[in-house]
Amino acid sequence: MNNMRLKSSLDRESLDDRLQYEPEIIEFFLSVDDLEQSDLIRSRIRELRERGIRVYLHHPTRYNGKFLDILSPDPDRYRYYQESTERLVAICQEEGAKCVIHANYVKSENPEITRERTLLMKAEIEKILVYGRDVLLWEDSTDGLFCYANPYLIDEVIIPLQLPVNVDVSHTFISFRGDNERLRDVLERTAPYAQYYHLVDSMGEYHDSLPLGQGKIDWHMVKKLVNGKDYIFEINLNGGHIDCTPMVESARYFDTL
Repeated sequence: MNNMRLKSSLDRESLDDRLQYEPEIIEFFLSVDDLEQSDLIRSRIRELRERGIRVYLHHPTRYNGKFLDILSPDPDRYRYYQESTERLVAICQEEGAKCVIHANYVKSENPEITRERTLLMKAEIEKILVYGRDVLLWEDSTDGLFCYANPYLIDEVIIPLQLPVNVDVSHTFISFRGDNERLRDVLERTAPYAQYYHLVDSMGEYHDSLPLGQGKIDWHMVKKLVNGKDYIFEINLNGGHIDCTPMVESARYFDTL
């Protein structure tokens, strides 16, 4: 196992840069424009599957320049969230992939955390689970309702829904302001539901997306808890996001632990 598990765009140059490392997993980070090219998404999935590479998609983060939110009060953004999710679920079910989705992002339209609002979010998630449970993985943000600093998220949403999740280790770490013990607790409590992880380092103060070993996350602890499951090294890249060297270096660092 070479442990190369990398994030990419659909762009040919970016993908070829990653394929030189013979990755085990590729996650395609999709935009609104990408979703208008469903044939391209399908062809990329098929190309990688033929090479024995597991494929994950990532639901678009923004629509018309604003972050998506499952509880958006804007009818147009709410509609797009629902329609794009249905479209990606269909692609994944037909092509044998899975898709990461956020209920909210940083700077959410609905930042207030209460039990009542958490249950409203749960009801919206339940509607999507009717048709998308088998392929969608719900990712946490650094704040807002779908954030592990929300004391109701695990007990009121994830456990009763048996919700398949993607835990972003850096998002969780940041939500607890750099507390490795609280990160450990989340990793242990979500283990029955977590199918996938984003491995990214952080100083724990804001969304800095550092290569592994350059932040304050206890990677020896994390590795023991995520071994045997799927994950990618989702490091922020400079320039045109073509050169994936920081992700490759993170994979090698993880291997040495």
